[in-house]
Amino acid sequence: MFNCTLACAVVCVFMTLYNLFFCVSVQKKPLSAVIKEVCDGWNLPGPENYALQYADGVQTYITESNRLDIKNGCILRLTKAPVSLHQPATLSDAGVRCDSLKELASVSTDVTFAQEFISRDGHLLLVKIVEDSNELMVLRGFMELMDHGIVSWENLSSVFIKKIASFVNAKPTDASIQQVSLDILENMVLSSHSLFLQVKQEVTMERLIAHLQVTNQQIQTKAMALLMALLQTAGDLDRQDMFAFLNKKNLRQYIYKNIIHSSGSVQDEMAHYLYVLQSVTLNHLEPRMRSPLDCYNQEQRDILHGLRQAAFETESENSLSHERRRSLCAKEFKKLGFSNNSNPGQDLVRTPPGLLALDTMYYFATCYPDAYSRFVLENSSREDKHECPFARSSIQLTLILCEILRIGEPPSETRSDYHPIFFSQDRLLEELFCVCIQLLNKTWKEMRATQEDFDKVMQVVREQITRTLSSKPTSLELFKNKVNALNYSEILKLRQTERLHQEETLAPPVLELKERLKPELLELIRQQRLNRLCQGTMFRKISSRRRQDKLWYCRLSPNHKMLHYGDVEEDMDNPPIETLQEKIPVADIKGLLTGKDCPHMKENKGKQNKVLDLAFSITYDVEEYSLNFIAPSRTDFCLWTDGLSVLLGRDMSSESMRSELEILLSMEIKLRLLDLENVPIPESAPVVPKPPSNYNFCYDFSQTEQ
Repeated sequence: MFNCTLACAVVCVFMTLYNLFFCVSVQKKPLSAVIKEVCDGWNLPGPENYALQYADGVQTYITESNRLDIKNGCILRLTKAPVSLHQPATLSDAGVRCDSLKELASVSTDVTFAQEFISRDGHLLLVKIVEDSNELMVLRGFMELMDHGIVSWENLSSVFIKKIASFVNAKPTDASIQQVSLDILENMVLSSHSLFLQVKQEVTMERLIAHLQVTNQQIQTKAMALLMALLQTAGDLDRQDMFAFLNKKNLRQYIYKNIIHSSGSVQDEMAHYLYVLQSVTLNHLEPRMRSPLDCYNQEQRDILHGLRQAAFETESENSLSHERRRSLCAKEFKKLGFSNNSNPGQDLVRTPPGLLALDTMYYFATCYPDAYSRFVLENSSREDKHECPFARSSIQLTLILCEILRIGEPPSETRSDYHPIFFSQDRLLEELFCVCIQLLNKTWKEMRATQEDFDKVMQVVREQITRTLSSKPTSLELFKNKVNALNYSEILKLRQTERLHQEETLAPPVLELKERLKPELLELIRQQRLNRLCQGTMFRKISSRRRQDKLWYCRLSPNHKMLHYGDVEEDMDNPPIETLQEKIPVADIKGLLTGKDCPHMKENKGKQNKVLDLAFSITYDVEEYSLNFIAPSRTDFCLWTDGLSVLLGRDMSSESMRSELEILLSMEIKLRLLDLENVPIPESAPVVPKPPSNYNFCYDFSQTEQ
């Protein structure tokens, strides 16, 4: 008899030639006859002990069920057949069982072997062996067979389920057996609700939590997998009961201590299960997020008024008349930052965030009363337009946190981006809100924002939160320190660095195109600035009084030769240029000053610090006179300083101009680099049309005297 290895090598070559006629003539014969013919040709006794197998790629066995899939040119080899393939009954023989089970665990990954083995009821024999013993190889082979999905998990007996559960519940046992048993139970739970109920009844939660405290990462991972399967398969009531039990047993603290802060790094599979637990837990907030405030719900109305009463010390409202009480409430709700101060509940009708925004505000007011009062009182004392509205900001911030934490989204099967901070806090959303609402107020002041800048501030705050969470802080204190260090200036620096890095990665032709486009786009921005100056802006009179009611308007003439300005009434949104009595020739303007260099800032250093970033002045008539401005917003400041720089023949330098230039460059480059496949491009430039017979449609502003 040939040595088996040598025989297989020789037969492999033989089968290459044999394939020339295999698919035509041999396919008509029974597979056993083909194997016998090959064995006889090489004088190999016992053809029933051999099988055909693919030599390349996935080396699956050839059976009657897949033999028709053999393609001409495939290389097959003759190899020893697994004992369990042709004699499953040998697994019940204790004398040969050990070797057969090892072989079974190895070859069960082959789907064709699994189909053949199961067709001969070999899996039922494995179930019987499991019920009577606790051999590891049986469990591994069984798991490999079931992974192919040929047999339903629901066909398993309750005796088998109890036996597998006993391996998990047992304290001193083989870790490998527990690992495979946890894997089997997870698949049962995910396959049907009836099996979920049986497994939930047999496996104790205490043991699963105990498995999370061991040092074996594989056991931890499989225990988490089973726990997540139970939580995701459970109905709403069962899930609530399970979460109540797990919270009582401090599950998150065990995970925080034994997994996140363990000596080893968190593997990808465990990271996915931590993400699932985080997602399923946070989704308990979804009903509140989807529910609008009910103005007829007394409890919700009491919480709203509790926010107002916690912020303002008011006289006893019971002694006030109904009208006086309503007027007082409306005034205080306006100070709180509600848009609809007469009926603040309307601000919370939008979902999301719905009632969740009310919950976060109330949590902040009750758990951090000093910070809450400081926020509200500080902003209610600021001048109009510069106050940060607490309620409006809180509602939008709650929505941002819901989006960042993906509240309401079902757990993904592939994501693994969990937040370690989640496992260090019992109420993550509320605690994050309390940190971030104070961050928002800080960022608002750094940006010198007004109500018009609300969306811009919220974008910066979102970026601050997402950048900080991406660094995976492990505690709320660490998150707080990092997010507060990431101020507005740092955000601008990071954006600039990322833009520069992006430019460095561009191909040289793209960089060259970008430089060619810049002059054209800068001219476009210049024209926009001048047009904006021609439209004009309303400014407030500079006064030492706290209340500033007097207004004045300034605009550039259409021919860009005169600056017209004058006092106006508040209801005059866009006064005609003829009504502005004062004017300054652009040719007489000598300089543009900003910030602390402005005369009106030097005169009132202590009182004008809040508007320092909005102040600018123009000097004229040999710099003896100046026209002083306080811009309504940072946007108006950028527009006017850029426009005046253009009039003076200087370069624009505002952050608004740089941002707009980047946007325009990006859009223009993308348009220029569009895929032009199948788009006909002419070889020569199109003919320029003849000039029109007259230019009556064109108006020359330079001839207009102002």
